[in-house]
Amino acid sequence: MTHDPERWRAQRNWGPRVHRGTWHGLRTLTLENERLRVTVLVDKGTDVVEFLDKRRDLDFAWLTAGGVRDPRVSLAASVDPGMAFTDVYPGGWQEIFPSGGTPSEANGTRFGQHDEVATLPWDEAIVEDGEGAVAVRFTVRTQRTPFRLAKTLRLVAGEPILHVAATVANESDVELPAMWGQHLAFGRPFLHPGCRVVLPDGLLVTPHPAPPDAASGVRRVAPEPGRWPAVASAAGGTVDLGVVPERGTPSELLYLSGFGAVGEYGVESDRHGAGLRVTWDAATLPYLWYWQEYGATTGYPWYGRHHNIGLEPFSSYPSEGLAAAIANGTALRFGPGEERSLWLRVAVYDLGGEDG
Repeated sequence: MTHDPERWRAQRNWGPRVHRGTWHGLRTLTLENERLRVTVLVDKGTDVVEFLDKRRDLDFAWLTAGGVRDPRVSLAASVDPGMAFTDVYPGGWQEIFPSGGTPSEANGTRFGQHDEVATLPWDEAIVEDGEGAVAVRFTVRTQRTPFRLAKTLRLVAGEPILHVAATVANESDVELPAMWGQHLAFGRPFLHPGCRVVLPDGLLVTPHPAPPDAASGVRRVAPEPGRWPAVASAAGGTVDLGVVPERGTPSELLYLSGFGAVGEYGVESDRHGAGLRVTWDAATLPYLWYWQEYGATTGYPWYGRHHNIGLEPFSSYPSEGLAAAIANGTALRFGPGEERSLWLRVAVYDLGGEDG
């Protein structure tokens, strides 16, 4: 009989704890404490597909109409390898590395959308398992590039906060460029028209050169840069970007910058009396991509079905892949054998002022 060290791991049905399971054939790992339940797809990019506020039974991890699908099965019918990310995109939160945005050619190879680690299976190991806290370490090596990623997710007893620490290592003897991002998206059941996006006033807002649904030629904001939260409207006047608009509003993609060493935003719902605060290492991820899809995109992949936003800390911009980031000087540069690290905290809070 094969020895299974997990069989004799101390088990708890209270406080901080870790569970292994499956979701539509994919290995999952769930971290849980008195306040939160966080589920990760180990076999697909370590996507966070559940971020549940247990007091409210409110999940902040939006799921797409297609939901969770196994790339090993669903991608068999894909006619465009460059769209592998979107074909099995479940919503929630993805790790993006080493290319972000649309397909791109760089480092002598071709990357698909948000390639590579978001569609790869990762390894995992429980590195802390006590009554005070639990932590899991996930690791992966990229296939087209010689990088190794490691990240640790940690929950502390009684806290409505997920702590994340991540490291990327260049395992080659040459300097390599890369993009690194955290693709967090919000939708039902949490997000609705009237929700607020809370950011420091005065951040630089740079619109993407074309609207996400470029075929329509319609956009919400003027193409010139502005300052958060009120920017020039494409129709005249101004747009308050801090308020989530009604369904049917034109889709948009914006890049925010000017955070300093620490970035922070909140997304708040009066209807639920709750918000989610994301704080991160803006020295490594100085840009925030603000993706807005309000149901106006009638073609692939949304077909008018979704009302959601993405607020995504990134090392680089625009959302046109690694080659574009290299060209404008925003790509990270990893020297031979170099490691870089970052941290994030994601916390539920009450609008009354108290945590979760």
